Amino acid sequence: MTKAGSKGGNLRDKLDGNELDLSLSDLNEVPVKELAALPKATILDLSCNKLSTLPSDFCGLTHLVKLDLSKNRLHQLPADFGRLVNLQHLDLLNNRLVTLPVSFAQLKNLKWLDLKDNPLDPVLAKVAGDCLDEKQCKQCANKVLQHMKAVQADQERERQRRLEVEREAEKKREAKQRAKEAQERELRKREKAEEKERRRKEYDALKAAKREQEKKPKKETNQAPKSKSGSRPRKPPPRKHTRSWAVLKLLLPLLLLCVAGGLVACRVTELQQQPLCTSVNTIYDNAVQGLRRHEIFQWVLQTDSQQ
Repeated sequence: MTKAGSKGGNLRDKLDGNELDLSLSDLNEVPVKELAALPKATILDLSCNKLSTLPSDFCGLTHLVKLDLSKNRLHQLPADFGRLVNLQHLDLLNNRLVTLPVSFAQLKNLKWLDLKDNPLDPVLAKVAGDCLDEKQCKQCANKVLQHMKAVQADQERERQRRLEVEREAEKKREAKQRAKEAQERELRKREKAEEKERRRKEYDALKAAKREQEKKPKKETNQAPKSKSGSRPRKPPPRKHTRSWAVLKLLLPLLLLCVAGGLVACRVTELQQQPLCTSVNTIYDNAVQGLRRHEIFQWVLQTDSQQ
């Protein structure tokens, strides 16, 4: 890139009082560092060069009062161009500018402006008007500043509106989050209460079961003395005569009669030699002897008692 130092020697050599002329220097880049070292150069002419952009640090040259950037290839100005607050005269003739940065509204000391021969936005072009003489260029500066202030105010209102929308959205998100957290807390509280109630019921059920177990032995001990006391046990209710018992009563005499008849037959008749009758007679003799012994034993007991 071609700089003023390589084209025309030291910049101090080009300084005439407070005016520095770097026009027709075939510049592709502004020597900002060298210009910053010359705060006395309040008037700077950079016209008729090949500048397509201005570096952001160019806006640090706040000592500039008059600036000529006409007949270059500038597509736009730096966003912080409004930092050049001491600027009073600005020539932007014959560039490729479409819009101006919003910070342009901060150039409160600007008195003269030329924007002719730029492909300006129709609204901005109408505001700027022509700059064919000193009066029109002054009017252009005043009208453009007013317009840029309005644009800045609109943008600020839009920014504030967006901030308000964002704040409202943030408030809604926070409210929604708080509601969600409150709902979760309420749910946890309800679950905790239900768990506590369940455990309480289990505890009451265990205590009731324990009391029931403790009552059972007491009832048994209380009932035991009653049975030992003089209280008469209840007699079982008389059994009702059944049909089978009636039949048995009818058959019993017949059975005894048959037994007696068989016994007589085995002891008197010729059947006494039969094996069956032998067994019957043996049983009969044993029974008789047992009865006799029983009678003798009773007689002995009676005699002893009398003595």
